[in-house]
Amino acid sequence: MSKLRVQSFALSLDGYGSGPDQSLDNPLGVGGVGLMEWFFPTQAWQRMHGGSEGETGVDNRMAEQGFNGIGAWILGRNMFGPVRGPWPDESWKGWWGDEPPYHVPVFVLTQHARKPLTMAGGTTFHFVTDGIHAALEQARAAAAGLDVRVGGGVATVRQYLQARLLDELHLAVRPVLLGRGEALFEGLDLPALGYACVESVSGERATHVTLRRRD
Repeated sequence: MSKLRVQSFALSLDGYGSGPDQSLDNPLGVGGVGLMEWFFPTQAWQRMHGGSEGETGVDNRMAEQGFNGIGAWILGRNMFGPVRGPWPDESWKGWWGDEPPYHVPVFVLTQHARKPLTMAGGTTFHFVTDGIHAALEQARAAAAGLDVRVGGGVATVRQYLQARLLDELHLAVRPVLLGRGEALFEGLDLPALGYACVESVSGERATHVTLRRRD
């Protein structure tokens, strides 16, 4: 059966997956861009944006693994865009321009219905209004035996953790302190939920920690 994975999820040393005061200008919150500074120099990132150079070390290897074997994604609404409440129109098409980096079906959790949105490069966004289980069921069907990746944000990852639906969670822990923001593990007892740390690898700009659910 396909796995449900979180991959390359950046986390601060004090446990935040985004900074405070998220906005259109600061989609990762104030200071949140520092969480992603392990990813930007990699060849994986550069190729996603039309380049051919970039670093090829441990960070790059971990980033590339996050795209291998993925047949569908699940995103929280904030990961699709900053719009709140009912969709005022359908002009917002995501943060990524005309060709998003997914290239497979993407299922966006939302409380407000919207028609599927087909983009260049094989990405189609489907908007799911009936919760995390429905999104997972649809994503697994679309993935056709491949894995499903949960791309965030923090609230979405927490919901899947609390429901014990995540099979594996790869964290890129950055040596930065945010002080405030969205805390990934606040109030969660991971051992009681069945999760254990199975790997820790030092990269160039992040420490890569893998948690796995015990069956």
